[in-house]
Amino acid sequence: MRDYYEDLWGRLPAELSVPDLRLRRDLLGAEVRAGDRVLDLGCGAGAFTAILAARCTSVIGIDVAEAALQRARAEHPGLDFRLAPLDGDLPLEDSSLDVVWASEVIEHVSDTARWLSEVRRVLAPRGRLLLTTPDHPRLALALRGIERYSEPLGDHLHLYTRRSLAELLDEFGFGGVVVRGVGGVPGWRRMLLARGER
Repeated sequence: MRDYYEDLWGRLPAELSVPDLRLRRDLLGAEVRAGDRVLDLGCGAGAFTAILAARCTSVIGIDVAEAALQRARAEHPGLDFRLAPLDGDLPLEDSSLDVVWASEVIEHVSDTARWLSEVRRVLAPRGRLLLTTPDHPRLALALRGIERYSEPLGDHLHLYTRRSLAELLDEFGFGGVVVRGVGGVPGWRRMLLARGER
């Protein structure tokens, strides 16, 4: 799987646009405070790491693809970017963060249980997980078919609805879970925004 992501980042164009940037940036603006220690988990080329660095005192970007981190370091010199094992421990101390931001990441994770356990491990008590993922409401799946959202050779390993994502976060001990759909029209949203506390 690591080879897949290395190849993907090697093939992506130099200039990337960030889908739904405003919606995701607004979530960060509402949730991240100046003194927060923040992890941008699955940081890619570092667009959100840079946004977070302008808002808070400490931010780290982590990704599983060295090719992504090379872009991030070139575009945002001076920020802290680190490589993580694909399905291993995050290279961070226990309870060392106030916020974990994972935007458009959870749907790509093969071992979701291990990943969420690592997120909980690195969050301080009352630390917040903020994540986004594509919304896959039942109506859209029924009308368009699952193939449109989960290609057999694609990298989306999981499809989430508001309910399934809320239940997953609750099952892993996150409190105060809020999941809402944004973008598009009611019943046919493009993206889920989720928040939970350790």
